[in-house]
Amino acid sequence: MEQSWPRPSGQVAEIWRRAARTAFDSADSWFGDRRETLRGAPLRPIAEDPALAEAVQRGNVAVLRQWAFANMHEPGRRVTADAPPELLASARDMVRRGLDKSILNAYRTGQSLAWRRWMQTCFAEATDTADLPELFDLSAQSVSTFIDDIVEAVGVAMDAERRALTRGTHAERLTAATLLIEGAAIPRARAEAQLGYRLTGPHTAAIVWDTSATAAGELDAAAEILTRHSGAAGRLTVIAGANALWLWLPTATVLDTAALAADISAYDSIRLAIGRPGRGVDGFRRSHLDAATTQQLLARLTAPQQVARYDDIAVVALLTRDPARADEFVRDTLGELLTADAETLTVVRGYIQQLCNTSRTAQRLFIHRNTIIRRLARADELLPKPLGDNIVAVAAALEVLHWRGEPGARRSHSPGR
Repeated sequence: MEQSWPRPSGQVAEIWRRAARTAFDSADSWFGDRRETLRGAPLRPIAEDPALAEAVQRGNVAVLRQWAFANMHEPGRRVTADAPPELLASARDMVRRGLDKSILNAYRTGQSLAWRRWMQTCFAEATDTADLPELFDLSAQSVSTFIDDIVEAVGVAMDAERRALTRGTHAERLTAATLLIEGAAIPRARAEAQLGYRLTGPHTAAIVWDTSATAAGELDAAAEILTRHSGAAGRLTVIAGANALWLWLPTATVLDTAALAADISAYDSIRLAIGRPGRGVDGFRRSHLDAATTQQLLARLTAPQQVARYDDIAVVALLTRDPARADEFVRDTLGELLTADAETLTVVRGYIQQLCNTSRTAQRLFIHRNTIIRRLARADELLPKPLGDNIVAVAAALEVLHWRGEPGARRSHSPGR
């Protein structure tokens, strides 16, 4: 097969080599927003799972770098499809979520995005545009063949993983948990036997995931911290993927997210989403769905917070389902207050949280009451409508800013007195 593989001319090979180096060096930026590679109904199961979507994005970058590295050294030579570890890890996660090989189309979508950047790079590197038709023709064949080979290799790995999982305890737990979450009619006794967890009584679900793919051991550490803060005697842990755990705690205790976040902060790449407490099978299911909604919001808004409860983000989740409309709502509601200093925004948000009581706001923020009054007056000057006439909308807009982690929504270290 290699003997008949077309090779580029000398000048085209040099352009190819330089463009491949650029691709290798800037691979992280070639796929843009990960949502671009996960459009369409078939890929929705990945798009709606932040940990899995991040894994697919890492796989796309690894595939591009492998192809680019090979072409930096031997431009145009057929690239051997050795599936990168990042790709195999995401393939295992897909199988564990019950997804089949059709989901591998995510990598073909990634190929289309990368191809546009590749053409732009080639135009920038070529001194004679007459070389471009040959370069585009041969590199298109190279990329397409490489992706076909990679998808085939990953499909084989998925088949092997599926065979292995059908014999494992973790697979039974994930299957049982998934059936319960989907509302399937699985007998409670059978589900409890597979899970090793009682479904009667209270439950609080959580999802812990790693955004870096390098902190697998920290997932368990974070799960232990959560369990300790909840006061529960034990927990159900379901391995949802290489970078994510689903947890259920047999408790209805409302967790102190500030204290929990302080302990979790030792692990920079760990995130924790917590659902509302519930009871019985329905509570088991609903609490997990709450946690999943919270996880999706943290990922969608790239929020800086490491820990969040569903109760904290429910309104923001509804408001930000359409990002463009959410932006418009925030701009229209806050007006010039949107560009105010962080201290003023902090005071307004704190004032609303303290039910418009200036004394309690001053105590909560450790700011003199006169400063509170002065900043509220300034906010009224900046808002399109006075705060008292539009307090619900202003509160919602400030929450969107807070969970987006925009500078004005985060409290300054020295609010002033």
